[in-house]
Amino acid sequence: MNKNLEKEKRYRIIAAIISVSVSVLLMGIKFWVQNLTGSNAVFSDAMESIVNVLAATLALFIIFYASKPADQDHPYGHGKAEYFSSIFEGGLISFAGLLIIIEAISALIKGSELKELSLGSIIVFAVGVVNLLLGVFLISMGKKNKSSALIASGKHVISDFYTSLGVVLGLLLVKWTGQTWIDPVAALIVASLLIFTGIKVIRESIGNLLDEENIATLEHLSKVFSKHAVNGIIQIHHVKVIRSGYYHHIDAHIVLPEFWNIKMVHEKIYQFEKNFLNDYGHDGEINYHLDPCRRVYCKVCDLKDCPIRQEPFQKRLPVLLDDLRSKEEPPEFREENHKDH
Repeated sequence: MNKNLEKEKRYRIIAAIISVSVSVLLMGIKFWVQNLTGSNAVFSDAMESIVNVLAATLALFIIFYASKPADQDHPYGHGKAEYFSSIFEGGLISFAGLLIIIEAISALIKGSELKELSLGSIIVFAVGVVNLLLGVFLISMGKKNKSSALIASGKHVISDFYTSLGVVLGLLLVKWTGQTWIDPVAALIVASLLIFTGIKVIRESIGNLLDEENIATLEHLSKVFSKHAVNGIIQIHHVKVIRSGYYHHIDAHIVLPEFWNIKMVHEKIYQFEKNFLNDYGHDGEINYHLDPCRRVYCKVCDLKDCPIRQEPFQKRLPVLLDDLRSKEEPPEFREENHKDH
């Protein structure tokens, strides 16, 4: 693992520790405000804070574990553990929403007595702003340091900010109108948003766990492939990526000059892969399926002194997203469309 990846690992752990510390503090404040006001909406916000603390603690543990390097038992590393963390966090979010719905319905039936609404609204709003800043920080750190767990936590915490806004609005409406039923209704709205957020986090995490195609990753691949393609690497297609946290295993079909021997192929591919991984931003490896060129490729092959060239070189093929996703070479270069051998 290079120095940049070691630094990213350290930043992931620091961000997770900050998340746990801030979440514990905010949880205590919210439960104090709930006791102060007697509000069901504030209770819903406080319940979500319990989820925040549990999820942040789990994310810290998972990030430690997922940062372990690949070994004989786990040849692709331990990074997929982060996706389990995200699934668990999504489940906690949805479960908290269900608990809040139960409590809010009970309050609607029995009624509730509210107090200190102005002070409670101010504190809840302030806590929400802190959550917003924490969420933006976690998502930023997650993207920079390739951590799905941090990104999921950041999205969750930002959803907590919107929860707090809904709670504040509910408290203010109760204060202005004197209608206490608004408070549990606000809690029901908050709970519905939580359940939706939780399901969305679970859906995204399952997609990552099952190696669902990620267009953003392929677009990044196309840019880095284009930047580092060397003479003789004629075309790349049928690219698949297994994402295991910060570690990416990449399979690709690559068209090379048919007259290159094994030594030449190894030297060119080794240099290409080395330069690619240094610029890609993830630790990983590339496995290639080698396809020999055909005469139809002459016009897009920039290899000098080619002994089998039949057409002059015109321009290199761009590395297109559609080609990376395709199982076949571009139609104009497929063997069945050309009988040149």
